Amino acid sequence: QVQLVESGGGKVQAGDSLRLTCEASGHTISTSTMGWFRQAPGKERDFVADIAWNGGFINYADSVKGRFTISRDNAKNTVYLQMNSLKPEDTAVYYCARRRLSSRDYDSWGQGTQVTVSS
Repeated sequence: QVQLVESGGGKVQAGDSLRLTCEASGHTISTSTMGWFRQAPGKERDFVADIAWNGGFINYADSVKGRFTISRDNAKNTVYLQMNSLKPEDTAVYYCARRRLSSRDYDSWGQGTQVTVSS
């Protein structure tokens, strides 16, 4: 079973940048799609971005397109989310997740990292 640990969250002001890191251990993620999700207080968890195992396919939620960039380093078993031009509405707990190559569902999740953006 893979363990996922997110880091890099924090409190910033609108317009600032943050880079989130998701480190995997216990199993390689090199053959898995990796995704970032977020959950704001009182709301459901929403999709943010995902990246195919080889980086060949990347998807973003409309709300983050042009501001966020997902990337991965399979040699380091790590996935990143670069967040630029942050807005107060980006405030949420951010989670990374793993989806196996043959699966439609994300089956492993990290504990999350808090991102707070003030205006």
